[in-house]
Amino acid sequence: MEIYRQYRKNAAPPGCIVIKFYHSGNQIRGFIRKVARPGEDDAIFPGEEMEPDCAKQDGRWRNPPHLCEAVRGVRWNPAWGTLQCGGFGM
Repeated sequence: MEIYRQYRKNAAPPGCIVIKFYHSGNQIRGFIRKVARPGEDDAIFPGEEMEPDCAKQDGRWRNPPHLCEAVRGVRWNPAWGTLQCGGFGM
């Protein structure tokens, strides 16, 4: 099972890949983004939302560190892997 760390704003160096989980209707979806340098916009891949498992399997996601972010109300599902650094809900 994979180990993930909770993303903290302004704590991840540029170039890190983050998967962000959010609500879309009654489902949890995700998208992948690459953290940009200060003053630049993060790159988002792909443009459409994905199911959490699909987002985790994306090729850009394979190099550690594995960082996760969530919008309010999203809770970590232990089936996704192990989350370090405390709670996941924001």
